[in-house]
Amino acid sequence: MLTPYLPYPLLTGGQTRSYNLIKRLSQLGYEITLFCLVKDDKERVYVPELEKFCKEVQVFNRPKKPWTLNNILKTGFSFYPFLVVRNWASKEKKAIKKKLESEKFDLIHAETFYVMPHIPKTSIPILLVEQTIEYLVYRHYAESFSNFLIRPFLYLDVLKMKYWEKKFWKQASKVVAMSKEDEEIMLSQVPGLDVGIVPNGVDGDYFGEKITKRLDKPVILYLGNFTWLQNREAVNILLDKIWPRIKGEFSNASLWIIGKDANKFFPDLEKDIRVEEVKDVREVYQQASVLVAPIYGGGGTRYKNFEAFASGLPVVTTSIGIGGIDAKDGVDVIIRDEPKEIAKAAVDIIKNPQLSEEIAENAKILVKKKYNWDPIARNLSQIYEKLGGV
Repeated sequence: MLTPYLPYPLLTGGQTRSYNLIKRLSQLGYEITLFCLVKDDKERVYVPELEKFCKEVQVFNRPKKPWTLNNILKTGFSFYPFLVVRNWASKEKKAIKKKLESEKFDLIHAETFYVMPHIPKTSIPILLVEQTIEYLVYRHYAESFSNFLIRPFLYLDVLKMKYWEKKFWKQASKVVAMSKEDEEIMLSQVPGLDVGIVPNGVDGDYFGEKITKRLDKPVILYLGNFTWLQNREAVNILLDKIWPRIKGEFSNASLWIIGKDANKFFPDLEKDIRVEEVKDVREVYQQASVLVAPIYGGGGTRYKNFEAFASGLPVVTTSIGIGGIDAKDGVDVIIRDEPKEIAKAAVDIIKNPQLSEEIAENAKILVKKKYNWDPIARNLSQIYEKLGGV
């Protein structure tokens, strides 16, 4: 298995997905040799946690910061997009080649298309898992980028990304999408592509465990990894167009912006806005009144939805923000696309405890039935067996 990150600690959606699947695949009897990338050698302290479930873990370094002059120049003079260049490790490619020559493997699992250049030419079946359709994510970013002088270079990179993403889909023996929507997009780009669906999920028992109680005052929560462009965009919309309307209804309300690098991207906000990383996100899910996620960039599924659902926290989001999840508006979630309507829905949730409880309970049942990691891992196992002939 190849991942562009060390799948522990669980700070990002990708880490959460890979760790939970590796853990359960190991319990199902798979022997996993893991190749992964780190930005800092300090991350290697977490390798023993993965060695509990893997036959072997090999770790390689990528640049600590993405926007280095070296990475920019390499992208400019390369056919590869920035995302591939940024996640490239020549030592990893050599190590994988050596490993494939010295040992027998039934299957190669590549998590994200941009790890694929590390795989040498081989007859071993390759399963490519796309956590999101990357060129769509970066196209959305390019379209909203304010500097018109730089925007053409971003569009050029998006074109390169789309070319390679599609090329690697075709090169793989099978591709896995997170949702039906992503599967349809892939098939529209590459008709006849062999695509399966292995959705994201949640550890329902972990997030369902009660460790604290909801606060008496209204708390609006946004949680995410803020190195991810769409999370930063969503918070800016929340701050500018939604939070002032909610604050106008509840003078004692607080807004919590929680997650990786939150302080870096949103420093020095007003005193009733809490911005930080927390060790145990269950605490903020259980203390908040409502998760408000004004997401407008497509692709993949959002772990914050699953975690909030499993924690018993009602969610208000957009039709794009709930994409890939079989949740019904007014039953499991509140879906609104205009910021003022999102604000109104959040206010209604806070004012109506019965509605809040019904939405939260329905969502908790939904994730238990459809989005728990155990059945998801078994689904992936069936794909392994068919593809790898084991």
